[in-house]
Amino acid sequence: MKIHSRFICTTLLLLSFSKPSNAQDLPPRSDKFYSMSGFGFSFPIGGSSDFMRPKFSTTIGANIGLGQGNGHGGVFLYPKFSLHVFGYDNAQTDQEFNYQLEKGRSTTYLLTVGVGYRKIIHNVAFYGFVNGGGGFILTPRLAVNQATNIAVLNNKTNHMGIIEPGAGIEYNIGGANLFMETSYMHGLGDVGGRPFNAIPLTIGIKPNLSRLFNKKKS
Repeated sequence: MKIHSRFICTTLLLLSFSKPSNAQDLPPRSDKFYSMSGFGFSFPIGGSSDFMRPKFSTTIGANIGLGQGNGHGGVFLYPKFSLHVFGYDNAQTDQEFNYQLEKGRSTTYLLTVGVGYRKIIHNVAFYGFVNGGGGFILTPRLAVNQATNIAVLNNKTNHMGIIEPGAGIEYNIGGANLFMETSYMHGLGDVGGRPFNAIPLTIGIKPNLSRLFNKKKS
């Protein structure tokens, strides 16, 4: 996993410093509306890392430009839906679910909305954002009927508020942007009796749908 992360970072850094010969001739970009889809990993930190492990993540969302802008960046609205999957070792038991579970799976369903600012330099853009929202996190629990020796696996729903500041980098390839993004996800609640905190790392693509709308108008 460390090798993959280093490869991704190296690739994006090379893209960031690459300058095509016609970069100066590019017109100001229209960045009013992007859809966004990405995948990656979410790394639990703090108390969450004691019983949660990164598996994979998927994210979908949109970047919606606010105001007129000048073709070189500006403020945007950032709604997104995040599904993070973690390996999970159940550290708690109760009367109904009386066995601990190792190597289970926990899944988040989190919707956040916030604002960000993008700065465009030729074919590269840097952006930061602050989002807030919430959703729920499913954690597995295991109960065993001693009389029948039947095991029942169930999920506990942990409702959670989320605060998420983050930053990213984009590389424009014409009608879309390749991007890498990271954030700090702070949960306003507990999972397994401990605070939930994670650092998602996402790579993906942002098609520039505003260009399609402009073509339809013209």
